[in-house]
Amino acid sequence: MKNSVSVKATTLNLLDFKSVPVRTFWITSISFFMCFFAWFGIVPFMPDVVKDLGLTPDQKWNSIILAVSGTVFARLLIGKLCDKYGPRICYTWLLVLGAIPVILCGFVQTPLQFLICRLFIGFIGASFVITQVHTSLMFAPNVVGTANATSAGWGNLGGGANRLGMPLIAALVIGLGVAQSEAWRYSMIIAGAICLLMGIVYYFFTQDTPEGNFEDLRASGKKVNAKKDQVGFLAVIKDYRIWILFLVYAACFGIELTVYGTMDDYLQNTFQLERLTAGNIVLSFALMNIFARTLGGYFGDKFGKLKGLRGRVLFLSFILALQGIMLVTFSGITNIILGILFLILFSLSVQMAEGATFSVVPFINKKAIGSVSGIVGAGGNVGAFFAALLLKSKSALAEKAAIAANQGLGADVIKAAQSMASSQAVSSGYLLIGCMVMVTAILALAIRFSAENEDAIVENKRVPIENLVPIKIKTKG
Repeated sequence: MKNSVSVKATTLNLLDFKSVPVRTFWITSISFFMCFFAWFGIVPFMPDVVKDLGLTPDQKWNSIILAVSGTVFARLLIGKLCDKYGPRICYTWLLVLGAIPVILCGFVQTPLQFLICRLFIGFIGASFVITQVHTSLMFAPNVVGTANATSAGWGNLGGGANRLGMPLIAALVIGLGVAQSEAWRYSMIIAGAICLLMGIVYYFFTQDTPEGNFEDLRASGKKVNAKKDQVGFLAVIKDYRIWILFLVYAACFGIELTVYGTMDDYLQNTFQLERLTAGNIVLSFALMNIFARTLGGYFGDKFGKLKGLRGRVLFLSFILALQGIMLVTFSGITNIILGILFLILFSLSVQMAEGATFSVVPFINKKAIGSVSGIVGAGGNVGAFFAALLLKSKSALAEKAAIAANQGLGADVIKAAQSMASSQAVSSGYLLIGCMVMVTAILALAIRFSAENEDAIVENKRVPIENLVPIKIKTKG
């Protein structure tokens, strides 16, 4: 692709397709959408997979945990690779290689093969990091929070859209003569093929920066992450602010993943809803990504304009605390109307918190945007991993106790007792998680920036983001 002469976009004009930043925004958002679509594509078919492969309950839970775990390592690695090779090449390879386990999932014959595919499919969750790096390189500081949040929100939408999209693909292949029991396999193969196609599109129709690709800019003598300008990974991880944001993202995106993954059963067990009704409510929860995450980035930019970099942190802390309050409140509700109301408020606040997090990330260390984004992004999956373990352990123990206590009283009685025990266990888990989120919101206030950077932002000086310097910590000795 030929390089275009342009600069970072100062507005998010989504219809300006001639603009390199806007064109990149659309392609990276669609690619991210497809990655999440494929990552969670098997979820609507899990009853069929359990029946077809004979999965045990433990194997079913382990497949969920493995899918989240693989993403942690991929996100940590991909950020550093983006700093070195640029987001264009990294995204191309991620899409092409990530398509392989998605396609292979359609051919598995044993539980072990399925678990291995789920582990490697989780790697495409690293697409989030590349998306954030690429939009950070394309948009100016005054709008980067909104751009990051919008691209991420529309990408996350893929994790909910699969509840509609994958069954539609399955219906299509069934209409072409494929047996219903095999439809989930063909659906995964098609999802993987689309990811592969997007990898080709990404290579030919995007570039690393508004001025061109890293490789071409270096060849022309321009400094693009030259070795002497790069920040070592060890130096990056010494910045305490990164680890606070790691915990913050664990407390928002990680919790969204966990709540999203457990809410179907919780709604059925707590409010006696039908599976279809519960699924539609959870789908609506996911569809809020269309606008909710964008709001978080938008208000992050607005508070940044009013109060400087500190304003971004203050808004992040506020919306994260609100998220915790909503989840704590929801955990104790037994009325379906109130339950849905507070679930909506939780959904809105958790997704806004995610957007607000990445309205702060680009200002931590310009020379290592990829590494910072990768570490913070990995925090989301670490949070999901531990939250899932917490809910799994509480629910499994409670259900086993309920089964043992009602042994011999009939299948219906045991099933009812098991559902009630699961509901109470998950409810107490949500309560505990919500309290932990509020503690994290307070911790977020410890994020600080240098006085020079704060003054420049507050006074609305047009200081290039590359001039922002890391905060210096005074130590004794």
